[in-house]
Amino acid sequence: MATDELAQKLQRRLLLEESGPEPAPGGEEAAAGWASGPAGQEEEEGRSSMLASADSELGAKLSRRQDINEGMAQPRQAKVFNPYTEFKEFSRRQIKDMEQMFRLYDSGKDGYIDLMELKLMMEKLGAPQTHLGLKNMIKEVDEDFDGKLSFREFLLIFHKAAAGELEEDSGLMTLAKLSEIDVSTEGVKGAKNFFEAKVQALSSASKFEAEIKAEQDERKREEEEKKHRRAAFRELKSAFSQ
Repeated sequence: MATDELAQKLQRRLLLEESGPEPAPGGEEAAAGWASGPAGQEEEEGRSSMLASADSELGAKLSRRQDINEGMAQPRQAKVFNPYTEFKEFSRRQIKDMEQMFRLYDSGKDGYIDLMELKLMMEKLGAPQTHLGLKNMIKEVDEDFDGKLSFREFLLIFHKAAAGELEEDSGLMTLAKLSEIDVSTEGVKGAKNFFEAKVQALSSASKFEAEIKAEQDERKREEEEKKHRRAAFRELKSAFSQ
């Protein structure tokens, strides 16, 4: 947190101020001569630079924290990933199917599929990969270079497959084909170029809206059925109480 980080910075600042050059062999005179020499001056300049940098960084953080506390600034908001708006070429049902598959193989429940979890996934799909092959699969969509797949990076696999951006014999294409998630029907697979892909993606927007409306209608229907069941139960209960 910000408070812990500031505490660490302050501690480092105090250590820098309290630390001095180690005494040189030969007593105080030798130490004085070492400190006044080129090496000693360079050490002092480096320490002064570090102190100035720490002061500036701490001052900026403390100033921003004060502004936030006084309502003069807003905390930085992390960017929220919305798969439905970012991957518009897929329907809501397709994305939900991908999410269900992602959660199934995220055995650690940490929001990522790591190398061993990907290994298990490919084995379950009947297409085991070598250790190097698995690393290459992750590397192809690993945008933050953390060596594992986030849900967004997992969706990129199907995005690339649908757009024809994967090699036919690649591990990722194998995963996309064996996942039982059809990205060719409503997706953009086979698009000859970027512009054709965009046209097909835009045409799926109306399908997206229709799916939302269908889900809303379904919820309304379920609510109506619940109301009718409750009313029927009340009538039956009152009949027995008479």
